[in-house]
Amino acid sequence: TSVCVCVSVMGLLLFGVLWAVTGPECVPGGTVFGLVVLFLTAVCGGKLVALIQLPRLPALPALLGMLLAGLLLRNVPYVSDAVYIQQKWSSSMRNIALAIILTRAGLGLNPAALRRLKAVCVRMAVGPCMVEACTVAVVSHFLLGFPWIWAFMLGFVLAAVSPAVVVPSMLQLQGEGLGVEKGVPTLLMAAGSFDDVLSITCFTTCLGVAFGMGSTWGNLLKGAVEVVGGMLVGAGLGIFIHFFPSEDQEGLVFRRSYLLLGFGVFAVFGSHAVGLGGAGGLTTLVLSFIAGLSWKSGKVAVAGIVGVAWDIFQPLLFGLIGAEITVTTLEPHTVGLGVATLAVGVVIRVLTTFCMVLFAGFNLKEKIFISLAWMPKATVQAAIGSTALDMSRSVGDAQMEAWALVVLTVAVLSIIITAPTGAIAIGVIQRTEHNEVLT
Repeated sequence: TSVCVCVSVMGLLLFGVLWAVTGPECVPGGTVFGLVVLFLTAVCGGKLVALIQLPRLPALPALLGMLLAGLLLRNVPYVSDAVYIQQKWSSSMRNIALAIILTRAGLGLNPAALRRLKAVCVRMAVGPCMVEACTVAVVSHFLLGFPWIWAFMLGFVLAAVSPAVVVPSMLQLQGEGLGVEKGVPTLLMAAGSFDDVLSITCFTTCLGVAFGMGSTWGNLLKGAVEVVGGMLVGAGLGIFIHFFPSEDQEGLVFRRSYLLLGFGVFAVFGSHAVGLGGAGGLTTLVLSFIAGLSWKSGKVAVAGIVGVAWDIFQPLLFGLIGAEITVTTLEPHTVGLGVATLAVGVVIRVLTTFCMVLFAGFNLKEKIFISLAWMPKATVQAAIGSTALDMSRSVGDAQMEAWALVVLTVAVLSIIITAPTGAIAIGVIQRTEHNEVLT
């Protein structure tokens, strides 16, 4: 009872302070009101779902409750009008959350394991992504009637793995000491960022061809610049943050955390501002990896502060992703064919991932774990799923708009289906392995 009263008063106080500061924006229909309601609802949804205990299975992931909370707020009549969030705010919050989760991933990377697994890391980053994208392209061409360029566009939208789902699970695995000796968490966290850059780069290239924006070679060159530029800028910032602040300064942990998160968020937003959106995430990952490497044991305290930031932005991220889904726009025929296309792509991705780690020194259970952990989709799909629709509307082409709506629908379905399924699969194997260690 005391906890409920305390939490209720804290929620009301948050509304009161924001109302006093922002005025109209904190009343129903205002963006601040929508963000606060979404945050509180997502937190409650996450906690409620985490309490559901199925026999012989781990607790359902909190992110499922957060997704469902956003979905309900967007699709319940009258509530959706009151809980309104501007698209720009939604995109900004998701990008901040992405910067935070990539910062956590960089701090959690194990340099020794990364050196040992560099070859399999490249295979993991390229192989499953490209094979799934090509598979989805072929299936959607014949099943959904897409032109080839739109089929590949859909393929690369679906081919990206979600760091927002994978990284927290890997950090938990690392905290429990499971898979650390062979570098499983490091492999998945490092390869995940490159996987996303590759997907976004190829998607952008297909988008340019479909809408006649620049040459194909120009778009491919831009993708290479994003990868190389992101790594170089991240390395430079990581070296800078090693020397500044110096270890004799007061509030060292706070200043390191401030600069690390600040540079990460700026990299994600700045890369979009200069037209190199794929570089920001890689910059953040490399920056935090080099910083953590130079701080040695000092990175533990910084990682704690970054973890608190993630606890705040995680409900916003998954709540906003859920709020992107409008049920009334989903046509049964499109949903059925979209699910079939997605299912084929995911199965091929899991099998390809298993093949990529066949000769990497992992045992059978570790190979299965890695394959299933490489399945969840959420962040990139929410970020780029609607891009083609926005562009088709701007050019006024009805046929392109119809294709783009199908792309968005299948992207949304991939989030609903694979994010919770992947998280549950990771949890099941993780719990099994944990129990075996205890016994």
